[in-house]
Amino acid sequence: MSTPLTGRAPLPRTLLILLGLAAATVTAGGMRAISGFLAPTILALVLMITVYPIRPWLERKGVPAWLSALITILTVYLIVITMIVALVLSVAKLAQLVTQYTPQLNDITTNFGDWLKSLGVDQQQIDSVTSQMDFGKLFNVATSILTGTLGVLSDIIFLGVLTIFIAFDAGKFPAVLASTGPAHSRVAESLTTFSRGTRTYFAVSAVFGLIVAVIDTIALQLMGVPGAFVWGVLAFITNFIPNIGFIIGLVPPALLALLEGGVWKMVAVIVVYCAINFVIQSVIQPKFQADALNLGVSLTFLSLVFWTFVLGPLGALLALPMTMFVRAVLVDADPDVQWVAPLISNSLPRDDDPPEESVETTAAEAAAYDT
Repeated sequence: MSTPLTGRAPLPRTLLILLGLAAATVTAGGMRAISGFLAPTILALVLMITVYPIRPWLERKGVPAWLSALITILTVYLIVITMIVALVLSVAKLAQLVTQYTPQLNDITTNFGDWLKSLGVDQQQIDSVTSQMDFGKLFNVATSILTGTLGVLSDIIFLGVLTIFIAFDAGKFPAVLASTGPAHSRVAESLTTFSRGTRTYFAVSAVFGLIVAVIDTIALQLMGVPGAFVWGVLAFITNFIPNIGFIIGLVPPALLALLEGGVWKMVAVIVVYCAINFVIQSVIQPKFQADALNLGVSLTFLSLVFWTFVLGPLGALLALPMTMFVRAVLVDADPDVQWVAPLISNSLPRDDDPPEESVETTAAEAAAYDT
């Protein structure tokens, strides 16, 4: 008489990895296909998470729940409208500057080709090099970031309606998490950690981005670089872009400084930008964001590339919050994959914290001993 099977044999690890990669590829492709809808939805959610502490603070002061929710919604609207106005002015000024300085950019290319020719470089090689010197692409990077963000923010009706629904649902979300019970406590804890980390990340980035933008604008204005306000807005936005945001914000004003005042003015802009951004963005700001992010440097850069591919230009601004959300859902909420956490985090596990399975084993052994 045969005994019934008690379970199925586990799938080979290689097959599981391939299935996981295939599922991730399909998911990323689907998200990219609906990025026009998905990007503003994520933006509205992130903005509401960032300003949500206003609501409980008002309620503790005795403000009615409906009024505190309304004030929270209006705060989001104020942020969006302010960004739209600043971006509209910046895009218009940037388009004017690109048209105005096109002849000077072409002259730089021609002079560079003549210099190579004087060194004895073959004309065919010179043509190959100068054909790649499209300075307009440097401005196009800034233009795509500004217009991409503006394109999402300008869908104000969709953002406005969506923010209303999210705001009223947000009031009961803490109670929903609290009611999940012990069986799903890790899910509730991971989502709470994600919300707290996202809020810290965006609040700190916005504050320090504004400081950098104001200082950069004043410095560029004093040095006589055209479009100082535009580059200040760009510096504020690129403060949310990890790893390469500083470079993106630096290249256009440095190039304009070269056209306006020559090499020394360009060097002055680079030195000022490096000094300001190194002190604020590389020394001070990370101290406030270290616990909120806790992501490895390599993962930070890969998340920037991946989410920009999936969500478009706005994905560069939402890269780190999206990565933190994926980590919260797939890693932090699942005890079976906790071994992945040290690989993607920016800190090593402490020796005095035993693994979770060791704690569970110890508890189980104690219970058996008592029995």
